[in-house]
Amino acid sequence: ALFGEKYGDTVRAIKFGDSIELCGGIHAGATGEMGLFVIVSESAVAAGIRRVEALTGAAARQYLHDKVATLDAIREELKNVKDPLGGIRNLKEENTQLKKQIEEMIREKAGSAKGEWLQRAEDKGDYKLIVERTALGAGAVKDILFQLKNEAGPLAAVIGVEDEGKAQIAVAFSDELAKEKGWHAGNMVRELAKEISGGGGGQPFFATAGGKDPSGLDAALQKARTLLNS
Repeated sequence: ALFGEKYGDTVRAIKFGDSIELCGGIHAGATGEMGLFVIVSESAVAAGIRRVEALTGAAARQYLHDKVATLDAIREELKNVKDPLGGIRNLKEENTQLKKQIEEMIREKAGSAKGEWLQRAEDKGDYKLIVERTALGAGAVKDILFQLKNEAGPLAAVIGVEDEGKAQIAVAFSDELAKEKGWHAGNMVRELAKEISGGGGGQPFFATAGGKDPSGLDAALQKARTLLNS
């Protein structure tokens, strides 16, 4: 019996050797009554207690039928009748290699963008202004902006990103510039986000916003120029 369990007036009992246990489950007079028996899961439910879940009879047959059908479908999809598991492993390895290649391409593209943005930066006398629109992902844009903040001296940057039909805006200021000018990236990005039907926020020196209207990115970037030049 288990503490906390509710038992009726009549409860079945099962005996294994010297152990007699109360049981509220379904009993069979003989294992042959159950027919086919398939364990489908096994897990820990408490310290020293494990739960085994199984199917019997028609349910077990249907379970195995579905398993075989799934395996046949995998073989057909992989065009590998003899070794579907090997085919899956090959696909996983190919996927890993492709991800590495994509990451390397993104790094190269980000490096090129960083150089181009810096080359096109506007000299405002006491700081450089970068306002750009890109298809790079938000993560790559953030990395570039933090690199530029550390390398380019006093800097103000506003980057618009269009990715998978959505818009993102990143605003970055050099720490000393944010203090000197009284600029706050979080406040600015919230204002710019109105143009892309979104919202955002962040710290004085870096902030991001997201929106559902990428067609408003150009207007947002123009508004950024106006705010920074005012």
